[in-house]
Amino acid sequence: MMKRVFKTTIILMIFSLLFSCGGKETVKKEEFDPVLYLKKADELVSKKEYEEARKLLLEIKNRESAKEYAPLAQLKIADSYLKEDETELAITEYRRFLELYPESTYAPYAQYSIAMAYFRQIESPERGAGTAQKALEEFLKLEKMYPRHPYGEILPLRIQKCRNIIAEGELLIGKFYYKKGSYKAAIGRFEGIAKNYPDFKNLDETLYLLADSYKNLQLIDMAKQYIKILKEKFPDSQFAKKAEGLKVQ
Repeated sequence: MMKRVFKTTIILMIFSLLFSCGGKETVKKEEFDPVLYLKKADELVSKKEYEEARKLLLEIKNRESAKEYAPLAQLKIADSYLKEDETELAITEYRRFLELYPESTYAPYAQYSIAMAYFRQIESPERGAGTAQKALEEFLKLEKMYPRHPYGEILPLRIQKCRNIIAEGELLIGKFYYKKGSYKAAIGRFEGIAKNYPDFKNLDETLYLLADSYKNLQLIDMAKQYIKILKEKFPDSQFAKKAEGLKVQ
């Protein structure tokens, strides 16, 4: 009886060992392929499975064998946050890219993406002046750091829009003081516009308000000076005609 039990136990152990070894042979170990991982990450992002995509991209970054793909993986991590509407995280990741790979061919794209992340948040002069200032600073960095960037046609338009939004915000504040009769405070804003944003689309109105503010402070020479500039720069403007009604000549 004992012999039979012992024999059965031995047979079961042998079968167990065989099945165990056989199981290991059937498991296929997936090989790491950075190109394939990048492709899979793109597919996941297109399905809005951002976290899963970033896991693959992080693995590429962390593998020594895939270091040549690490910059692209870092850039795609930033892009994924932008597509997820996580703007601040996207900006952080673009900045990380620039810190790690400042000489990369993708660096101008990363810098432009930071600027555009702010630019897209501009809503109006009332609410967007601060964001427009940030976008402007980042666009100017792009011009300075990467003068051979590929955004030559669109960048001047973006910059001009930022400048107009900032100047409009200043004009609104200046008008607020002007209507209150706080002419000195208003003049500070208006003169800032005239000095810093000479290409502002509403500069004619700004110059008119400057002249009238000085007139109200009885600083007639200054009022005359700005009326003269207004007429020289914008002879056909409605504000040039309106300035004649100030009667300071």
